[in-house]
Amino acid sequence: MNSLGDILTAMVTALNEDGSVNYEGTAELAEYLIGHGSDGLVVSGTTGESPTLTDEEKLELFRVVVDAAAGRATVIAGTGSNDTAHSVELTRRAGEIGVDGVLAVTPYYNKPPAAGVIAHFQAVAAAAELPVILYNIPGRTALNVEPETLAVLSETPNIVAVKQANPDLEQTRRLTELCDMGIYAGNDDMVYPLLEYGSWGGICVASHLAGPEMKQMVELFRAGSREEAAAIDQSLAPLYEAIFIATNPIPIKAALNMMGHAVGGLRLPLVPATEAEAARIREVLQARTLIG
Repeated sequence: MNSLGDILTAMVTALNEDGSVNYEGTAELAEYLIGHGSDGLVVSGTTGESPTLTDEEKLELFRVVVDAAAGRATVIAGTGSNDTAHSVELTRRAGEIGVDGVLAVTPYYNKPPAAGVIAHFQAVAAAAELPVILYNIPGRTALNVEPETLAVLSETPNIVAVKQANPDLEQTRRLTELCDMGIYAGNDDMVYPLLEYGSWGGICVASHLAGPEMKQMVELFRAGSREEAAAIDQSLAPLYEAIFIATNPIPIKAALNMMGHAVGGLRLPLVPATEAEAARIREVLQARTLIG
């Protein structure tokens, strides 16, 4: 059973002009998202620039967002890395703060075999009595977690779901045949297609900008109004395209700043959107009347 929510927004991390974390701005964004369609907030994921955050910054972000959410939305802590001991310790400390679950990415760069992937995630799951969402994103990790491996991991009681950012729907079909692990769409344009496979919803970036519509799309589909849900998905296609016109989270931060959310810039090696990218983002926001 899914108790974490249908639409979980992978939050950006607000930064000050000097590049330090803007905790107040992040709390304000959390408040906005909770009021605009987000059932849950993922903190310090890829969209939150987790590779350039220190552990202490991550832990303080978890505290700040847990306080801001105040039980109105779930808070999922991004605690994954390619170092099992590091992930275990961060998961343990996140659990002490009071998050509702953790998101753990596939170990990247070191490319472990399936047995290593299983042992890694089992160690993370044992670190705290929290629901664990696995994050399968082969485009960033150079490693796909096969459905058979996920099925083995589903036997660990608190490994409850996978954020599936592999666009190969055959992988998802095989997974549903092998086990009943929960599935979240890991790419915005996969939210509607994966509903066909009984997914729990999506862990999204576009929900910063279109949370109510994405939430409605899921609800309509589940109510049997599939054509209406598909129409919403189609209407969001230009937005999906625009916010991935460059490496995430470059475009979504540009969009939020245009809308008046002071989320600041990015930490190197990420750089701001180019003029051409910003123009495309502005065009889509204007078409959706999100800015004037």
